[in-house]
Amino acid sequence: MVDLGLLLIRLVLGLSFVGHGSQKLFGWFGGHGIKGTGGWMESVGIKPGVLMATIAGILEFVGGLLFASGLFFTLGAAMIVIAMLGAMKVHLPNGYWIDKGGIEYLVVIIAVAVGLALIGPGVYSL
Repeated sequence: MVDLGLLLIRLVLGLSFVGHGSQKLFGWFGGHGIKGTGGWMESVGIKPGVLMATIAGILEFVGGLLFASGLFFTLGAAMIVIAMLGAMKVHLPNGYWIDKGGIEYLVVIIAVAVGLALIGPGVYSL
């Protein structure tokens, strides 16, 4: 049952990140693509916007694929953590709680990614 639990967590978190990366990179799932995301990043002080949007999209997309599949699992977890640390630049001024736009959700994602990286992907992985 533990391995099924690990698979469930990996798939939900990893595929969610694949979706977020797809929004940034390709404009899929209601996203704005590289230029739109880059423009938004510049508007909140993250420059150069297009480059940072590309990096964030790659970290989320590739990190999510690796995390979900369990292939190079620790690298995938690290890519997710790096993406969330970058997102903290935007959310940290708002404090901790998510209802104020704070970092609460980012901290939870980091804890899950690091916790699972320490445990391992389980037997149902590549």
